[in-house]
Amino acid sequence: MNYRHIYHAGNFGDVVKHVVLTLLLRRLMRKDSALCVLDTHAGIGKYNLASEQALKTGEFHGGIGSLMKAHSLPELFEPYLGAVRQCGCRPDIETEPGWYPGSPWIARHFLRPGDRLVLSELHAEDVATLRTTFAGDRQVSVHHLDAYSALKAFLPPRERRGLVLIDPAFEVENEFELAAAGLAEAVRRFATGVFAVWFPIKERGPVEIFYDDCRRAGFARMLSVELIVLPELLPGRLNGCGMLIVNPPWQLDADLSIVLPVLRQNLGSGSGSEKTAWLAGP
Repeated sequence: MNYRHIYHAGNFGDVVKHVVLTLLLRRLMRKDSALCVLDTHAGIGKYNLASEQALKTGEFHGGIGSLMKAHSLPELFEPYLGAVRQCGCRPDIETEPGWYPGSPWIARHFLRPGDRLVLSELHAEDVATLRTTFAGDRQVSVHHLDAYSALKAFLPPRERRGLVLIDPAFEVENEFELAAAGLAEAVRRFATGVFAVWFPIKERGPVEIFYDDCRRAGFARMLSVELIVLPELLPGRLNGCGMLIVNPPWQLDADLSIVLPVLRQNLGSGSGSEKTAWLAGP
């Protein structure tokens, strides 16, 4: 409950998460049928990069700031960057940062008229801000609810097609275990859904245990995405991040093979590594 994402908004972890989220949405929306998006850790929806908190850490400079200064990015980046610009993130981000979209804002940006966005957030102040951000929007519902309770409450969706984003703050020691258990329960309830779990990479041990827990859950198709932005893994610091995707849409792995090397080159030190691997399937 002490975590405030404003200090980290727009950092390299956000960029990875939101680029992958955009790729998922664009792939899923190639079908005409309605889609439900569930964001279990919604936050406040969008973030003022000119705020005292964001400027205190300045993490966005090495994330969205670096990417916006890059030249000749592949076309796959344009939907994401278009959403970022429309939210209010400025080209002269170093001097006038503007606003950076959170996952709820990005998901809403891409919704079609028949689609629906369900947002769950536990922090009372953040829920109030989120409700203000989406006030009057009939395609968006905001719920003051624990993330893992939300997975039980809102799955399966009535649309029978859905994307579920699970993005914990990883404040508690057993968050990897909670995420694996919550994911297993969610897939049991909604076997045809697409699920994406974001996680930090500080050291390999907890990540590999998380992968093993998900393998034991028996997911038929499971893709892992990792980006390390620092030259070596040192415990106690955020060296990189990853996403585990269950039931990834067709050709998502091909999209990732294009965007991940570009992200590695433009985020952090540029000397890290990237990896996409099928843990089950395809």
